[in-house]
Amino acid sequence: MITIDKKLIKERKATLENCKAFLKSEFIGIDSIIDDLLDYLQVWYLMPEVLNRPVIVNLWGMTGVGKTDLIRKMIKFLNYQDRFAEIELSNVDGTRWNSSVTQIFGNLDFNNEKPAIVLFDEIQRFNTLDQDGKPMPQTKFTDFWELLSDGRLSKKDKDDLDYYLFNYLAKSKETQRKKEKGEDISGETTALGVYDAKALKAALGMDEDVFEMSEMTESEMINLIMQAKKKKKIYEPVNHSKTLIIISGNLDEAFQMANQTSESDVDADIFHSFTKKITVVDVKNALSRKFRPEQVARFGNIHLIYNSLRKNDFELLIQKEIDRVKKETKEKIGITLTVTKNVNHLIYRNGVFPVQGVRPVFSSVIDILDANLSKFVFTAIISNEKKINIDYDVAAKKLIAFVGAKKVEIPYVGRIDKIRQSNMEDAVANISVHECGHAVTYMALMGMAPLQLKSKLASSYAGGFTFPHEIHETKQNILNKIKIYLAGGIAEEIVFGKLEASIGRSNDRENVTTLAIDFVRKYGFDEEFQAMYTLEGVPYSMDRTVTDTDIEKMIARLVGETKELLSKHNDLLKALSIELCIKGSMTAKEMAVISKQYGLPVLVKEEGYLHISDYKKQLGSK
Repeated sequence: MITIDKKLIKERKATLENCKAFLKSEFIGIDSIIDDLLDYLQVWYLMPEVLNRPVIVNLWGMTGVGKTDLIRKMIKFLNYQDRFAEIELSNVDGTRWNSSVTQIFGNLDFNNEKPAIVLFDEIQRFNTLDQDGKPMPQTKFTDFWELLSDGRLSKKDKDDLDYYLFNYLAKSKETQRKKEKGEDISGETTALGVYDAKALKAALGMDEDVFEMSEMTESEMINLIMQAKKKKKIYEPVNHSKTLIIISGNLDEAFQMANQTSESDVDADIFHSFTKKITVVDVKNALSRKFRPEQVARFGNIHLIYNSLRKNDFELLIQKEIDRVKKETKEKIGITLTVTKNVNHLIYRNGVFPVQGVRPVFSSVIDILDANLSKFVFTAIISNEKKINIDYDVAAKKLIAFVGAKKVEIPYVGRIDKIRQSNMEDAVANISVHECGHAVTYMALMGMAPLQLKSKLASSYAGGFTFPHEIHETKQNILNKIKIYLAGGIAEEIVFGKLEASIGRSNDRENVTTLAIDFVRKYGFDEEFQAMYTLEGVPYSMDRTVTDTDIEKMIARLVGETKELLSKHNDLLKALSIELCIKGSMTAKEMAVISKQYGLPVLVKEEGYLHISDYKKQLGSK
């Protein structure tokens, strides 16, 4: 019968609640993650005695969202530093001393069946399937899967005890022989030593202190080993059922936008809306491309999924960092800082890369505020002033500080702003027409404005994008998407002439070709070709070349239809292009206003909207 200390449980519950409040004050935009994580921790933290298998919690998200930092701060608050391990597994063979989880746990004294927390970080690097889905050879940490199964790790070092026993017996006999011969043994030690004590502590699963064990004599250790061998418990698997196992990783297969790491111009709210739709099913599908089915099952069903941060989250984070600088300046130097919102906007424009999370923001705060603050503070100290007001003049491109009656100016252009400004005007004009070709066609076919339109990017080369909604793929929508892709290059031909059209259409044509091939060969939307032409394997593969002529004719027909559509809306195309060329960026609302002026009213749908037919209404279901 397990005795439950109700008072202790109440104290632990209060600690968890305080921990939750602390973590929410430290992290921005992940309140739901913190709530779920601490809820799942309750059984493990409040009553670990009742557990018969470990609690496994998985954290998934793109880089920089704070997965590892969250766990580290939680560990510190719960005062579990001495029973915490942070492990990165690798399926690559090497010369590292530890090649199994059992060895690591033994070295950390985690083999005493007491509660512990283990974070297996960057787990995506431990994949057991290659890119083709074929099993990879594994030589290290294979007992990780054994741990996830039931929390018990079989001992791989049974022979070690016999080795130590034989060694100590031999030494003991040698010492006894020297004594009988009257040889001087005063300079020899019979103590065990720290290294051997640590190894035996792990092998025997003892609670004794390593340094106390290191002072034991060889004869005392021989008796200890003999007693342990008689009890036979040392041969049983080590029980880690009271261990909290946290698995963390970045799954690019689930977070399909994770590869857009250099994109700072896409609205953070758009990224957020896409990541918000990722479910446990998506995570398991992504895991199945990296691990074998039975291994995916061992991750369990507790999967906490980080969404990318929203625009408001980044703004709060920037303000929090500015407040940190203000507080530290006041505490260390005694100077009060006032920082205008112009500085916040400067940091946002140059520090927010939605897919990269918080790290670039921290870096930009240091680059923009911390690095230049010393010059302002120096002036304040010399002038014996206690207040500094900091502003940024966008037009003059200067950081400005008002220190008493003095005005201190530092020329400053943000690193990303500098790249944006370097894009040539003619290139931006060309890109604006290209992107507006996509946008006008999107509005005409979909009846709604794209989420975002850009022609000036934070890239070393000129480029743009038209950001769509999520579109349910049907026969009609695939045809529409092909036209939308074609429209960029065709718009350039209409506005600038065929000979002045750029090569910016190359990626569009790749997407067009892929969609058209799938339309015919995979989905069977072409009535003349109903067989599946994408099957692999000799018994099933078919000659795909028989569909090539039909695909060519189909794309050519759609090119003609797209030209006709854009010519119909030529005035809108030019007006929208001029506006985009001037602004460099347009929202859905701005596009909708201009579109309505030119006789094409469209809807404005929020991020995360799924464009899908009203199937339920057509079915007649209420």
